[in-house]
Amino acid sequence: MIAKHTHAHGFTLVELMIVVAVIAILAAVAIPSYGRYAYRARRVDGKELLLRIANAQERYYATFNRYGALTDIGYTNPAPSEKGYYSVTIATSASAAQAYTATASPAGVQVKDVCKQLSITNAGVKQPDASNLTANNNGPCW
Repeated sequence: MIAKHTHAHGFTLVELMIVVAVIAILAAVAIPSYGRYAYRARRVDGKELLLRIANAQERYYATFNRYGALTDIGYTNPAPSEKGYYSVTIATSASAAQAYTATASPAGVQVKDVCKQLSITNAGVKQPDASNLTANNNGPCW
């Protein structure tokens, strides 16, 4: 009788460990990148609301020769963004409301974004944070 040698087919433990290590390295790079992308994508929600409010402020100014509060231009105070990632408040100047700064503050999961607040003024100056006067207007936040 002749003995048949059966050869086992499959993966060795070393091969499986190499595959697991490669997947772990790819995940370590991909997951943080996706998180930054998600924050950047949700930032659009706040920018869009700020630009709509700036547009409404200019229409109000054309009619009344001053900038109004959020309630004057048809928004609640604070004004929530469409998807809820930001809420906007407005500060007008004390001198006959001839200037304003609208500031979008993050809400929910967006509070961990590195840009924190976004703001726009009546002059169209866009900043990541209204209190940061040295911020680049065309920086990564806008």
